Amino acid sequence: MNRFLQILYSVSFIFLFIGINNVAFSEIDIKENAGSLSKNSQFDSAHIDEAIMMSAGYLKKNCDINGKFTYRVNIDPAVKFLPKYNILRHAGAIYALATYEQRTKDKEVLDTLKHAVRFLKKNSIKALSERDDMLAVWSSPEINLSKGPYQAKLGGAGLGLVALLSMEKIKQGTTSIDVLRKIGRFILFMQKSDGSFYSKFIPSRGGRNDQWTSLYYPGEAALGLLMLYEKDPHPEWLQGAAESIAYLARIREGRDIVEADHWALIATARLLPLYNRCRQPIPRKRLLQHALQICKSMLIDIPECSKEPNICGSLSRGGTTCPTATRLEGLLAALTFLPDEQRVFRRKIKSIVSNGISFLLRSQVSSGKYVGGIPRAIGKLPSIHPSYSEKFNKRATEIRIDYVQHALNAMIQYSEFFEMH
Repeated sequence: MNRFLQILYSVSFIFLFIGINNVAFSEIDIKENAGSLSKNSQFDSAHIDEAIMMSAGYLKKNCDINGKFTYRVNIDPAVKFLPKYNILRHAGAIYALATYEQRTKDKEVLDTLKHAVRFLKKNSIKALSERDDMLAVWSSPEINLSKGPYQAKLGGAGLGLVALLSMEKIKQGTTSIDVLRKIGRFILFMQKSDGSFYSKFIPSRGGRNDQWTSLYYPGEAALGLLMLYEKDPHPEWLQGAAESIAYLARIREGRDIVEADHWALIATARLLPLYNRCRQPIPRKRLLQHALQICKSMLIDIPECSKEPNICGSLSRGGTTCPTATRLEGLLAALTFLPDEQRVFRRKIKSIVSNGISFLLRSQVSSGKYVGGIPRAIGKLPSIHPSYSEKFNKRATEIRIDYVQHALNAMIQYSEFFEMH
């Protein structure tokens, strides 16, 4: 791209961006280069606390009396979309709201959580027809409004445990230990001898099915098992989680670039303090090497602030918010365990994370009907941008519960990490 096109692109993006949510983007020092951090992120703890409250408020306001979230909206009323739902993202929203409630003791949020947990249990947590000792989180066509078969996803069980156990920290006894154990048994039932997993259980196709694999399900499953172990310290939960993360480390060993697996980083942060209690499938050092691989891969493709000042701080091309938020979650988790010999890299992560949080703050809807929502992208793209498409720009103004959930979790993690350090 020559200099003229760079200038044209930047000016075009500015006007498109301003039109989305009327948020100024001048908070970041745009003189920094790609991968470097602004010397002054220009937000304080009060600013981030307000943003956290606003996003929690968005989820609270968009959960009905039956506990179902408004899954997706679009700020632009001209954009039409088909109704859908995703029970995994429902569980993720519970996780984020429960994390928020633990900080604030917000009674209205607690009421929302009760409704959302009830919806999850009533509509999705059911036994396998041939195994009454296990429970799965089922994705049904009736709830998800999809044409897919009735199925139980590994990630549903993982995030289901994460959601229910997050609620247990607030109100013990909301879910019986028997139910939690049965979901844990389903996860172990889905695990193979090498630590990997079947991604789905589809009764109409013979049960366990690995024709399709998910990047995120193993980390979600490991996190659920680890949280279960923290409440119910049976060795099988811890061992299953350790085998899962060890498998991911083995298959990624030696690669320069690996998947941006934030759930694996979050699970690793919980696994490491417990690792001496289990039969270690790989040395602790290899767990750390795997985490470093993921972190470094997350930082490879950061847009250059000098060329794209409007999306400075984004960790994804095109200024999309959810990939940025999930990477921030993973990087912030890694900061809790990366050793001191990685202090130079840790400093780089801290700076990149600060820029990333500033990007999310600028993306957040600051007023109006959708206040606290996080659109899919910080702005629409001009036609000369490499990531431009009509579909991208239609969806740029979309707000979905997982965009908000991941941003909320990232902001809370950021606030708590820097309060402690």
